[in-house]
Amino acid sequence: MMDPDRLSKAVIDLVDLVSKLRGPGGCPWDAKQTDSTIKLYLLEEAYEVLEAIEKASAVDVCQELGDLLFHILFLARLAEEREEFDLTDVVEMIIGKMIRRHPHVFGQTTVNSVEDVAVNWARIKKEEKKTAGDTTSPFSSVPLNLPALLRSHRLSERASKAGIGSPDADDTWDKVLNQFESLKNTVDGNDKESFGREIGRLLFHIVNLARLWGLNSENLLRAANSDFVDRLEGFALKRQT
Repeated sequence: MMDPDRLSKAVIDLVDLVSKLRGPGGCPWDAKQTDSTIKLYLLEEAYEVLEAIEKASAVDVCQELGDLLFHILFLARLAEEREEFDLTDVVEMIIGKMIRRHPHVFGQTTVNSVEDVAVNWARIKKEEKKTAGDTTSPFSSVPLNLPALLRSHRLSERASKAGIGSPDADDTWDKVLNQFESLKNTVDGNDKESFGREIGRLLFHIVNLARLWGLNSENLLRAANSDFVDRLEGFALKRQT
């Protein structure tokens, strides 16, 4: 069981470490960093966590989570220096958000399935945005910088929740087949620009189809990439023996 005293001390020590790196007599490199420079390292560290998870290495996951946490605290420190917010604000905000989004755990709401949880989450999120005066589209909160496959997954997911997406897997499968026919027609026409556009549309429908099957195309393609590398490396080793 986690020791709360040990946890508190470790977090405070890490906050103090970041402050020392940024402060007088600290590290010149850390002192020069900005949100724009750190965000790139943050993204890199997130992918390293993902890789460690896929390798199922507890030691690597632990280490990479630490690296990611460091960059989160670093960004919070930069905001604190600008007197915008600090780490306490970050933690309190996410605690409040999670409590609001889980009324079946912290309130009186009753749910009967995972789908009920997702519906409640979307409803509460919509109410929060309305209260905040945010009337933007349901797609506006899907980050532009997400990997394209993951963003397609999220966009089709938001469309479905808004009642404007493909209703089921059968309908989406028909769209995949129709889109493939459109792709074949561009091949016959030898039009590179049209070919590229139809490939993109086909990929989007395939991502949506995978989502409706409860799968994530980003994960599927990462697994396929790993399988491809493993097969080629195995083939290369055979040729060397």
